[in-house]
Amino acid sequence: MKPIRLLAALALTITTAALADMPKADGEVRKIDLGAKKITLKHGEIRNLDMPPMTMVFQVKDPAMLQTVKVGDKVKFTVENANGAMTVLTMEPIRE
Repeated sequence: MKPIRLLAALALTITTAALADMPKADGEVRKIDLGAKKITLKHGEIRNLDMPPMTMVFQVKDPAMLQTVKVGDKVKFTVENANGAMTVLTMEPIRE
C-alpha cells in the first residue's frame, strides 16, 4: 500500500473511532433550513460540550443528513464545537 493511502486509511480509522466514542445527545427536530445547511434542535444535555438542555440552531457537517429527518422527529446526535460553530457530526432518527 502506498504511504499516502496508508495515512488516509489510518486517519479514517481514527476519525471513525473518535466519533464512536463521542457521547450522543437526545434531541427533537424543530426546524430544518436546507438552504443554510442548518437544523434547529431542542436537545438534552450535550456532555462533551458541558452544555445544558436548550433549543438552538446547529450547522451540519453533511447536508444530506437533513434529508433523513423531518420536523417533530426525535433524534440521537453528536456535535462538536468546530472553531466556534456548533456542528452536528452524526444524526440518527429514533424510530418507534
